[in-house]
Amino acid sequence: MKNRAVYLLQQFELRKLTPSETDELLALTTTDEDGVTAAIAEMMDGEVTLESIDIQEWGPMLNSIVAVDKSVAKKMKKIFLFRWAAAAIFLVALSLALLFNHNAEPEKKHVRFANDVKPGGDKAVLTLADGSKISLTDVKTGAIASEQGIEIIKTKDGQLIYNIAGNSKVAPGTVNVITTPRGGQYQLIMPDGTKVWLNAESAIGFSPAIASTRLREVELSGEAYFEVAKTHRPFVVKTSRQTVKVLGTHFNINSYKDEPVDQTTLYEGSVLVTASNKMVSEQQLDKVYLVPGQQSVVRNYALIVSPANMEEALAWKNGNFVFANERIESIMRKIARWYDVEVIYEGKITENDFVGSISRFKKVSEVLNLLELTQGVHFKIEGRRITVMP
Repeated sequence: MKNRAVYLLQQFELRKLTPSETDELLALTTTDEDGVTAAIAEMMDGEVTLESIDIQEWGPMLNSIVAVDKSVAKKMKKIFLFRWAAAAIFLVALSLALLFNHNAEPEKKHVRFANDVKPGGDKAVLTLADGSKISLTDVKTGAIASEQGIEIIKTKDGQLIYNIAGNSKVAPGTVNVITTPRGGQYQLIMPDGTKVWLNAESAIGFSPAIASTRLREVELSGEAYFEVAKTHRPFVVKTSRQTVKVLGTHFNINSYKDEPVDQTTLYEGSVLVTASNKMVSEQQLDKVYLVPGQQSVVRNYALIVSPANMEEALAWKNGNFVFANERIESIMRKIARWYDVEVIYEGKITENDFVGSISRFKKVSEVLNLLELTQGVHFKIEGRRITVMP
């Protein structure tokens, strides 16, 4: 059986499978026979040399979005470790790809996805202290504003940079706010040199004098990745649920109002996370120091720390969607923000968890098509509305 599986996988890679061989391979991938799983595991680890198989070309298959029933996921964790788990996931992706190729109905899909939606891009609005607004999407490159001796410059690659004259004095309470809409993202370099990546539907507020203040403090809603400039002065990010204090480090904060928790993921350095609660004193609040590779979650004023899935947490910054055992509701909130669409549900919502990844710069139909490979969820696009169906 193992040798037969190797042969069929070779034919699949070479796109030479006959209809009967496709049915045979599909049948094999839906069994629990260790011979098939072992064949795939060894190929993925390079333990079997097959000249006709290009492992690099198999990579995109692993990016297919697949749904894994919770009971099956638990079973996989018990049966397969390390490469075995990867092989089991590949088995699911392979069988779904075969099913999709075998049963696709292009005409019906074309009708449902007749109205496609393009991905988001670099869009943001700068609100100055006097209340005036500047569209960073439309304004030309170069100096775009000057405020109390601080020059604000938009670079050719779309970033925002603050240049401060040596004798500039910013009035107390002066705040600039940069806001990204749904379907937008933006990068900026703050006056102190800190780099910030803003995700869609996010906002960051800070004083233009942050480079000279004793405490560098910003307020955030939505999601942002920070590369904090290293100085002896603390850098503080405040959200509605938590306060994050650092000196110089790289980290991501997810603090959307429509998400049930705040997540802080540390990539480099160290951060102190404090849960916010106006009902108790500062001394009674939950606090925790994170080390690289850890993620804190604030839920109901309580802090939980666990190992982070760095690829998933930083996917948006790297231009991808990455789903790791994620429910469809959570996935659709991300899609709604990035593609600026409304999402509605018809019928019972699937309880499956989804695993996989895809570029954020694909049209929304391509993301939905991959999700539909699971056969557990279906969609239709009407204008800027996406309907999720069983």
